[in-house]
Amino acid sequence: MTAIERIDVRAPRFAASITAGLLLVAFLASLLGIATASVGAEWRLPAAPLADRVVDAGFVLVLIAALLFLWGVSSPRSAPWGVLFRRVVRPRLSPRREFEDARPPRFAQGVGLAVTAIGLILHLAGVPWALPSATALAFAAAFLNAAFGFCLGCEMYLLLQRTGIVGRART
Repeated sequence: MTAIERIDVRAPRFAASITAGLLLVAFLASLLGIATASVGAEWRLPAAPLADRVVDAGFVLVLIAALLFLWGVSSPRSAPWGVLFRRVVRPRLSPRREFEDARPPRFAQGVGLAVTAIGLILHLAGVPWALPSATALAFAAAFLNAAFGFCLGCEMYLLLQRTGIVGRART
């Protein structure tokens, strides 16, 4: 049995603050871009080439956020916000007194990745409002964590752990 990794409770909140800022800008860009344009009463994006959807500013910013979520899931020790927190922010703070299990915040990163990836895929498929909707959901979750310390993905993890779906060794 391996030891559970413990992290400074302030680190995920710091990362959520930066992520919320990025997602807010991505949301605004997606509102102004091709994702919210529609053709008459039809529920599809205009007949814009796929290349136009890919270079849309909102798409690019949400893609960057999704890649940062992926980085946070696959290699949390080297993820940019974690490194920035450990090297620049934490030395300026009082010594850490509270620690938490690293699994729920990592799961939350995976939820953010799933939400943004769904928005990106649906945007590429031509579904209008998919990109800003998914981005708004991810922003809301990041903002709740940053502003109030309430991590929706962590709460999902704990609920799934109580039901025995994740986080426990199976016999």
